[in-house]
Amino acid sequence: MFNIQEELKKMPDKPGVYIMKDENGEIIYIGKAVILKNRVRQYFQSSSNMAPKVKAMVARIAEFEYIVTHSELEALILECNLIKKHKPKYNILLKDDKNYPYIKVTMNEEYPRALMTRRLEKDGAKYFGPYSNVTAVKETIDLLKKLFPIKVCNKVFPRDIGKDRPCLNYYIYQCLGPCQGNVSKDDYRALMKDICNFLGGKHNEVISKLEDQMNELAENLNFEKAANLRDKIRGLRHISEKQKVLSTTMEDQDVIAFAKSETDSCIQVFFIRGGKLLGREHFIFEGVGEVEDKELISSFVKQFYGASSFIPSEIILQEDIDEINIIERWLTEKRSGRVYIKVPKKGEKHQLIEMVSQNALIALNQFKDKIAREDAISKDGLKGLAGLLNLKEPPGRIEAYDISNTGTSEIVASMIVFEKGVPANREYRRFKIKSIVDQNDYGSMQEVIFRRFKHREKEAENQKNKFSKMPDLILIDGGLGHINAVNAVMKEIGVAVPTFGMVKDDKHRTRALVSTNEEINFDGDLNAFRLVTAIQNEAHRFAVDYNKKLREMRYKKSELDEIGGIGPRRKKALIKHFGSVNKIKAAGIDDLQAVEGITASVALKIYEHFH
Repeated sequence: MFNIQEELKKMPDKPGVYIMKDENGEIIYIGKAVILKNRVRQYFQSSSNMAPKVKAMVARIAEFEYIVTHSELEALILECNLIKKHKPKYNILLKDDKNYPYIKVTMNEEYPRALMTRRLEKDGAKYFGPYSNVTAVKETIDLLKKLFPIKVCNKVFPRDIGKDRPCLNYYIYQCLGPCQGNVSKDDYRALMKDICNFLGGKHNEVISKLEDQMNELAENLNFEKAANLRDKIRGLRHISEKQKVLSTTMEDQDVIAFAKSETDSCIQVFFIRGGKLLGREHFIFEGVGEVEDKELISSFVKQFYGASSFIPSEIILQEDIDEINIIERWLTEKRSGRVYIKVPKKGEKHQLIEMVSQNALIALNQFKDKIAREDAISKDGLKGLAGLLNLKEPPGRIEAYDISNTGTSEIVASMIVFEKGVPANREYRRFKIKSIVDQNDYGSMQEVIFRRFKHREKEAENQKNKFSKMPDLILIDGGLGHINAVNAVMKEIGVAVPTFGMVKDDKHRTRALVSTNEEINFDGDLNAFRLVTAIQNEAHRFAVDYNKKLREMRYKKSELDEIGGIGPRRKKALIKHFGSVNKIKAAGIDDLQAVEGITASVALKIYEHFH
C-alpha cells in the first residue's frame, strides 16, 4: 500500500514533474517544481489557505509519482507534454487546438499550396492563425486566390507538368501555369513567400514588391499585366487600411488578458502583426473562477504556445507569472529567436492590455448569457416535452436517430444522445447499414434499433457499458411510417421505451412530434420546440457527417488517378457503377463504356491500363 508520508520523505531536492493519482490509478493532476521535495510536501500540510479546487484534488490523492529532470526548463517541457497527453481533471485545460482552424502554406513542397488545416505539425510548412472560424479561413484563402496567381488544383509538380491542358485560371491570369512548366520553382516559391508575408501582416513589403513589378511591366509596355498588378495593389491597400493600427513598434505581438467571474474565466488573445490587429480569439475556462490569476495565465501560456507553430517576438501579459524567465527561455528555443514576455504597468502596451481585458469581460458575459439561455431551454424544455408527451417525469436521457444515404450507397445512421437536455457527445454512436442495399429508410431504421438494443444485451453479458444505458425517450427523424417500423422491432425484442417521430415541414424545419395515434403540436411551448429542434438538427448533422466521410474515403486517391482522362467526375461515376476498383479492373471495354461519361476512347484507356 502506498504510504504518502513515507514517500514524501524520499522526495529529492531536484527539479522535475510530479504526477498525482486517485485510488483507481487515474492521473488527476500534473505539476512541475524547481525542488520536488518542497513543492509536493506543500499539498499535504495545512489546508486552511488552499483554494477549494486544490482541497478537492488533495482529498482524492491516493498516490503520486515523480520524474526528475536536469533543469527547470526540461521540467516545463515535460509538464506541457504530459498535460496535453493525459488531460488531468484538476489541471486548467485549454481546448484542443484542433478546434481552431489555421491556414497552412506548404513551403515544404516544391510548388507550395495554401489550404486550411486544424492540425499543427513540424513538417516545414508555414502556419497562420488561429482563425475564429472556418468561414474566416475560407474567405482569406479565396482572397489569396484573387490577389496572387497561385494554383488551386491538387496536381503534384513536377510530376504532373505537361500532362493536361491548363485550366481557365491560367488564361485569365489568375494562375502562373506551373502545370505547363511556365514558371520556375524558385519564382513560384517567391510568390508563396509574398503570401506568407501577407498572412503575417507585412502588407507594406508585399505592396512595395508588387509596385516594382508593375513599374517594370509598364516600362516594357506590358500594360495589361501592369494593370492587373495595379488592381491587386489597390486590393491589398484596401485591406491594410481596414486593419486597425494598435502598436507603433511594428513588431509581431500577442496581447493576453483575462476576465473572471465567481465560477468561470475568459482569456482573450489579440494577434498583432506589424503593428496591426490581424485577429483575436477568446478561450472560456469553466469552473476555474477561484484559481489564482498567475496560475491561470501561466497554464494558458504553456498550453497555447506548446501547441502553436508560430510564436511572436513579444508576448504582453496582463499579470506577472512566477515562471516568466523559464517560459521565455523555452519559447526562445522553440522559436529559434528571442522571445520577450512583458507585463506593462503604464504606457501604450498597458492601454493595449486594458482594451483586451475589456473584450475578455464582454466575451465572458456573453458566455454567461448563453449558458443561462441554454439552461432555460434544457430545464423548461424537458418539462414542457414531458407534458406534451404525457411522460411521468422529464426524460433524463433522450436518444435520437436519423438516416443518411447517397442513393443506394453509403447508407448510414446516427444515434445522438441528450442527457439532462444537453448533448452528451461521448455517448454518440454511428452505424453503417448492413442489411439494406437499396434506399429504404424504414428498413434502415429497423436495423439500427435492433442492433442498438442487441448490443446492449451482449455488453450486459460481458459487463461492458458502451450501449448499456437505457433511454427514457426515443425520437426518430421521420413520421408515422418510421414510428410503426421501429415499434415493430422494439416489440419483437421486448424493449418498451416511449418513441415518437420528429416531423418536418416542407422547408425541412421541425414542425411537430408524432405518435402512432396523433400528431403533437408544440402549442406555443417555445423551449420544448427549441429543444426538439436542437435534437433533430444534431441527429441530422451527425448522420450527414458520417455519410460524407464514407464518400470521401470511397473516392480518395486510387489507381484510377494514374489514367489520363479520368478526373473526379469520371472516377466517381466508375466507382458508383462498379462498386470497387477491383471490379473496374475485371470489366470489359463494353462494360466500361456503359458508364455515364465514359467514351469509347476512355474505356479503351482504362482497359489497357489494367491489362
